[in-house]
Amino acid sequence: MSSIFDGLSGTYPRALYQPMGFVEADFKKPFIGIVNSWSEATAGHFHLRQLAAWVKEGVIEAGGMPVEFNTIAACDGICQGKGMHSILPMRDVVAASVELMVNANQFDGLVMLCSCDKIVPGMLMAAARLNLPTLFVTGGPMDVGMLDGQELVASDVKEGMGRQRSGEITTEELRQIELAAVPSAGACNFMGTAMTMGIVAETLGFTLPGCSTLPAMSEQRREFCIESGKRIVEMEHEGFTAGEMLSKAGFYNAIRVVLALGGSSNAVLHIPAIAQEAGIAIQLQEFDSLSRETALIGKFRPAAKATVTDLHNAGGIPAVLKTLEPLLDMQLPTVSGKTIAEVAGDVKQMNRAIIHSLEEPIDVEGGIAILYGNLAPNGAVFKKSGVPESMQCFRGTARVFECEENVRDSLLSKEVKAGDVLVIRNEGPKGGPGMRELSIPAALLVGMGLSDSVAMITDGRFSGARVGRVWGISRQKHMSAVQLHWWNREIG
Repeated sequence: MSSIFDGLSGTYPRALYQPMGFVEADFKKPFIGIVNSWSEATAGHFHLRQLAAWVKEGVIEAGGMPVEFNTIAACDGICQGKGMHSILPMRDVVAASVELMVNANQFDGLVMLCSCDKIVPGMLMAAARLNLPTLFVTGGPMDVGMLDGQELVASDVKEGMGRQRSGEITTEELRQIELAAVPSAGACNFMGTAMTMGIVAETLGFTLPGCSTLPAMSEQRREFCIESGKRIVEMEHEGFTAGEMLSKAGFYNAIRVVLALGGSSNAVLHIPAIAQEAGIAIQLQEFDSLSRETALIGKFRPAAKATVTDLHNAGGIPAVLKTLEPLLDMQLPTVSGKTIAEVAGDVKQMNRAIIHSLEEPIDVEGGIAILYGNLAPNGAVFKKSGVPESMQCFRGTARVFECEENVRDSLLSKEVKAGDVLVIRNEGPKGGPGMRELSIPAALLVGMGLSDSVAMITDGRFSGARVGRVWGISRQKHMSAVQLHWWNREIG
């Protein structure tokens, strides 16, 4: 147990905690840090203040002393364009801020509350560095929107922008989509980076079963958070630390689940970074080799009609683990105190229309492929599960753009035509800088009805949930941008 409050040296810390309502008896309890990324700058985190209150309730009930602090959080969807330069670096700032705060205060255990794209992996990186008893409570997906009897998710807004620009819908119809598609707090209800990394946290064993897909506004949230608060105190007594869940086999499990569900291509950036903090090397090629051995058993918005809520109602990640059992290491531990096999064994039923069996998969290979060639000698990340059959082989004339804004303006000006290959360069980690995500241009392409006839390539990133023929050229080991030397020629 922490010694920060003990003896003579603890006199000053005790004195400074007393004005916040803590009393002498608290200083003898397990000292639990509640790491919260609550923010009014993103809907994904807006509800985390309430979740933290429930977690603290559980910690107190179990005999712990909960102390909440915050770290930064931003929404990729909001921070497009110039703001996107700051998004990927934010992941490492989150990791460092949590690490420094925890080391400075000498917490005994941690509950990490997080939701969105860079914050979940940032906190996982911090968990690996600190190796304390650590439990995650991810915020879950927002409610599904409804308009004229049709389900909507946040990505429909971006695609609606393209539909409006192409004349398919009116400005007022786009406004109605805007008003209906994001009805509550929570992470975006599609298989983007936020939900993918929440699923990674659950697969690694850092959450209680079902946490990652449990809807943000579910009535079960309160009980779930209280149980999480109780469990972290038990973990502190047991000495069960984050490192026990961070093994090569565990990361392979997480990669296979991402591949099987058509998860975000950004997992290729984040999983190796988390593994590195645990002293484990995950190479780009390993995603490709695992994908060739892992069937695609689920497909979700925007690549299909199903939402993440549908995944939860079909049994969630425990049902996915049960389905993938022949491919996974099932004896790994989780924060629940159960092994992955035991978590999967608790599944009573699942919906095979949502979570397909290995015998009847959507595709015999997983959702991500790593491509190599003259454009990308170090590899390009390709979200295969988001590409229609007709685009599996594409040939067109390259049009080179120097930045995201140039290709966006070309799309909005309707200069892009069927058969074009849009090459957007100078958007890598160094050239961007910050390896911007080209979410809006890719969504415009879909909304304008060009996703089946136009390809996009970049040395930056596309949205991890993107559909259509898009490639992201992987970063070099020295983190400089990959230069594309494919000037106005045909691309096969």
